[in-house]
Amino acid sequence: MEAAIRLYLDENLSPKIAKQLALRGIDALSVKDLRKLGDSDENHLVRATRLGRVLVTADVDFLRLAADGTAHAGIVFGLQSEHSMGDWVKKLELICFVYEPSEFENHVEYL
Repeated sequence: MEAAIRLYLDENLSPKIAKQLALRGIDALSVKDLRKLGDSDENHLVRATRLGRVLVTADVDFLRLAADGTAHAGIVFGLQSEHSMGDWVKKLELICFVYEPSEFENHVEYL
């Protein structure tokens, strides 16, 4: 079974999460993989949307962009202080296999 949701991990999350997800058959890219460290939040959200990827972050600025009406392919938000790397991997894996991309359009999911 292939995961329907593809992910774009913001630079505030470890690229190790993307690597662990890839081992589970999930298409996950990190900002580091794309060599886009230091780019603006707006550019990250636009790029993730253009690529058809749900943006994964611990940065509240993305919540503000979504609340302001910026269109996106979906955002998953969690606090790093409350979730271990293993938590991120397990919860993202579940999201990727349970949801369809159309269900995530302009949706924010909280871990």
